[in-house]
Amino acid sequence: MNNFADLGLSQPLVDSIAKLGFLEPTPIQTKAIPTLLENEKDLVGLAQTGTGKTAAFGLPLVDLVDTSLKHTQALVLAPTRELCLQITNELAQFGKHRKKLRVQPVYGGSDIGKQIREIKKGVQIIVATPGRLRDLIRRKAVNIQEIRYVVLDEADEMLNMGFKEELDDILSNTPEDKLTWLFSATMPNEVRRIAKDYMENPEEISVGGRNTANADIEHQFVIVRPSNRVETLKRFLDADPDTFGLIFCRTRRDSKDVADELTQSGYNADALHGDLNQAQRDRVMRRFRSKQLKVLVATDVAARGIDVNDITHVFHFNIPDDLSFYTHRAGRTGRAGRKGVSLVLAHPKDGHLLHRLERKIKIQFKEVRIPTGQEICKKQLFLHIEKIKEAEVSEDLDAFLPSILEQLEELDKTELVQRVASLSFNRFLDTYKNAPDLNGAGGRRRDRDRGRDRDRDHDRGRRSRDGKMHKLYINVGNMDLDNKGSFISMICDYAKISGSGIGKINMQRTHTYFDVEPDLVSKIERGFKDATFDGRDLRVNDGDSKKRGAGGKKHKKKDKRKKWSW
Repeated sequence: MNNFADLGLSQPLVDSIAKLGFLEPTPIQTKAIPTLLENEKDLVGLAQTGTGKTAAFGLPLVDLVDTSLKHTQALVLAPTRELCLQITNELAQFGKHRKKLRVQPVYGGSDIGKQIREIKKGVQIIVATPGRLRDLIRRKAVNIQEIRYVVLDEADEMLNMGFKEELDDILSNTPEDKLTWLFSATMPNEVRRIAKDYMENPEEISVGGRNTANADIEHQFVIVRPSNRVETLKRFLDADPDTFGLIFCRTRRDSKDVADELTQSGYNADALHGDLNQAQRDRVMRRFRSKQLKVLVATDVAARGIDVNDITHVFHFNIPDDLSFYTHRAGRTGRAGRKGVSLVLAHPKDGHLLHRLERKIKIQFKEVRIPTGQEICKKQLFLHIEKIKEAEVSEDLDAFLPSILEQLEELDKTELVQRVASLSFNRFLDTYKNAPDLNGAGGRRRDRDRGRDRDRDHDRGRRSRDGKMHKLYINVGNMDLDNKGSFISMICDYAKISGSGIGKINMQRTHTYFDVEPDLVSKIERGFKDATFDGRDLRVNDGDSKKRGAGGKKHKKKDKRKKWSW
């Protein structure tokens, strides 16, 4: 099969696809579309972000719903507002020749009354975030008793974002004879549980292998000290002027700090994080989609569902605590057959994490060098000279040419080139003329070997001192906070520090040991002086102190926990 007509789609949809410029189906579309059209059975589709999953389920869904009926026949659940809108737009384009087809997006942060009024007019397909859909169901604005199809798009991301309760509530109240189509980039245990609990003997199709990465992405890393990370980012951006990239950070504070520093240095950058309201978020995304921004700095949660074409690079300011997030981060580039680069700014002690990522998603990291100042200046200068050579010459200058030549007659060719280059190139020359070489922070093989030793002995005390990190203890654990990301946000918020200075974290039920850069110890201790958490005193001690203890009273009720977001 090498065209959409061969997949069994109706002629109206084939006509719509042709007008959209789709020529050949992707592998996931080739496998999924005939299966969904011909077989009334549940399906699990595994494929990476950017491989055409929306069309893989969207085309058969648009073909199968009955447009003569006004009631809702299909639900499509997605993790974010952005993805909801993207799916809605694509389904509407697919169904352009099905005149009575109506598709309605519903999501949080928007007028729920308006969404209810649109649904009451009659819609065949609702595309929704789980939280808003459950709210509409409870208000009896959406009747799910006649649902024939449920699609879970980016199922792993929905569960990573904490939508487990909402998904269980929605799926448990849908008709038993409905068909469920689950699409995901990875297949963690929670996604497998959804398939087991709510699907009946689903057929599984996979493109590229389970939990594997997109072959169009080159996975790279550099070893860099935390204090040099922003400078390293600048060098990669300057070394490739055509970069259109995403920078992923672990915390909101990091994303804001990195974006601020880039902006102050003259880069077209902005941040996307949980502190932005919906209007601010929309404004940032419009600028990024229109390429007014060269780079977007984002947290993992804030960037969920972003689908922007032509992203050339994904930079990982640090490796995510949940390694499965790496696949979703990297999947923002290398889309629709284009090549992309995923570059990790790795701490000298991150060798074991890189090794685990390679095994987990079956990739090979390539170590690259941080561009030197001389290399950047040379590349930028040659690019500038090339632009001068290719510039269109205006005939309007002819009248002034004799006078210009007369003023320049004292300069020979070499002097003229030097002056033109210097005049146009001062910023790079000033920035990089005495710039140090940032390479040499550590070797890959040595870090890998050290990482394997760590995995074997779990000697966290020795690990802290190998990298000149300092181990601290705090009487907050996983009975108080949901995950390591929440823990990092708490430390950053109390101590007013960047998350990049925090190293390994060992969370226990009632307490946590964590590594920090030595120069941050006193700042953290000051930040937590006289601090309280849910009515009990917080205590930060040296991680090797014999006097450490849980301290404080335990929580009486789980629902009183303070929730920290990152």
